[in-house]
Amino acid sequence: MATPTLEAPQTAPPALPPRRRRDSGAISRFIERNGAYLFLFPAIAYLAIFTVFPLIRGVLLSFTATKLVNPSGGRPVGLENYDYLLSSDKFWTSVATTLLYTLFTVVFSVAIGTAGALLLNTAFKGRGIIRAIATIPWAVPTVAAALIFVWIYNNEQGILNRTTSALGLGEHGWLVDPQYGLFAVTLATVWKLTPLVMLVMLSALQSVPHELREATWVDGATRFQSFRAVTLPHIMPTIRVITLLMTIWSIRRFEIIFLITGGGPLDVTNTLVVNVYRTAFQDQNLGRAAAIGALGLVLSLLVTVVYFIVEQIQERQESQR
Repeated sequence: MATPTLEAPQTAPPALPPRRRRDSGAISRFIERNGAYLFLFPAIAYLAIFTVFPLIRGVLLSFTATKLVNPSGGRPVGLENYDYLLSSDKFWTSVATTLLYTLFTVVFSVAIGTAGALLLNTAFKGRGIIRAIATIPWAVPTVAAALIFVWIYNNEQGILNRTTSALGLGEHGWLVDPQYGLFAVTLATVWKLTPLVMLVMLSALQSVPHELREATWVDGATRFQSFRAVTLPHIMPTIRVITLLMTIWSIRRFEIIFLITGGGPLDVTNTLVVNVYRTAFQDQNLGRAAAIGALGLVLSLLVTVVYFIVEQIQERQESQR
């Protein structure tokens, strides 16, 4: 008699624990919903540590009387630093100097840079070499550029005085005469920054459709009329952006001004940023220097607000055409 055999019971394939699948799905949904914030977190952390925290610390410092020799021992003084600055002729002179320096630097850099870009955008032999040479001033370190111009402005050995003497214009104290101090730092800054403007505008010009310009020429338009009708509208947004950036950079520029004149002669190049340095490290008054920096920040924000208002007005006018 045969004995019955025991068959192994058939079992279903093992399934993942329901709890684990639920957790995995929740993590996926969390990453899907907040992935953008996770990618932004390093940039936000960088800005918070190196920009926001020092900014808040500087603003708080501006409400204290703090000396350089004891930076952690300041005492609260409320608005005393701001009251002093807003009633100080020296502060308002530095504001006027900053605005004049910014105006001249931005106007000449943008105008010369745009003209140079238009020239380099045309076809001629050796254009690549000329483009490379034109970028050299931007590549030169700021300290080296400042030393070059200090030598150019030298009263006895400088090439500028030799040139003006040869032209019958006499010699001038470019770095010691208050009449020429602002001109000296503005010329050096324009020489240094114009290549950057030129490169940005050159990239904008190369995005202008050549077919549109050819169409205007076929219709009998002159080069200038073609520029106004086709090229200028295309590059105008780039001009506005580079003007805004140049304005903000000029307001907070320090190195080339301080290295050439140190804020002199007779404070004619004492811009807001140079004033901050001299107040903090020469007068040893950190609280008042922080107040000057805070007011300079307000000036930069005002420029940005004006830019966006002008931008909105122009966009509204263009949409109504």
